Amino acid sequence: MNDAVQQHNWCFPFVVDGNPEPRISWLRDGVPIVDNDYVFTDTLKDANESTRQDFQREAELLTVLQHQHVVRFYGVCTDGEPLAMVFEYMRHGDLNRFLRAHGPDARILEETKMAPVGQLTLPQMLHITAQIASGMVYLASLHFVHRDLATRNCLVGEGLVVKIGDFGMSRDIYSTDYYRIFTYGKQPWYQLSNSEAIECITQGRELERPRTCPKEVYDLMQGCWQREPQQRMVIKDIHSRLLALVKNPPVYLDILG
Repeated sequence: MNDAVQQHNWCFPFVVDGNPEPRISWLRDGVPIVDNDYVFTDTLKDANESTRQDFQREAELLTVLQHQHVVRFYGVCTDGEPLAMVFEYMRHGDLNRFLRAHGPDARILEETKMAPVGQLTLPQMLHITAQIASGMVYLASLHFVHRDLATRNCLVGEGLVVKIGDFGMSRDIYSTDYYRIFTYGKQPWYQLSNSEAIECITQGRELERPRTCPKEVYDLMQGCWQREPQQRMVIKDIHSRLLALVKNPPVYLDILG
């Protein structure tokens, strides 16, 4: 069989070989991907013309992102349905689930393939936050607005490597979501009913410091929660302070009452 012919600018290339049974080999930078080198696809079904154009513009933008803490984008297929973007595969999935699986009250499900590493330590959580901040500094340097930075939109790979992903969200939210890291993925005000949580928000009440969160990190959270955007901390300062905490973790004693 002949090699595939690329019919458009955005395509995840492949070759077909093998005799008598054809075999498809997906390519990355012209090199076949080996069997244990997986990829992740994000598909968009039943897209109208406007959605297809947005999808393609996003793909064009993603091609310029190259950073160790931003999920790597490989390509996109726009011929036929569904439209599909192809990204690198992160073994441990989204950060929110990872945090829940490695919290103090975790119950790791049988179907998960995640190796049990026990409860995350304070230095490990600081390492996670610093990686996310590093990725955000890079995105900010390109004037790229993520719009929905959250633990569910960050992915975890081998060696506790964390990368920012899921850039297609449309909500315009200022969020650093460090709170969920230090609550092991728990939702803010998880102990309250929906009406009680709404009341807290409308009254401008701040979230209390999580039990496992050092004051130095909680100060960063409060710097991100200012009502006026110009009063909020900039990501470069957040990253610098997190790096300092990674190098010299604060002494923290978790004393249960």
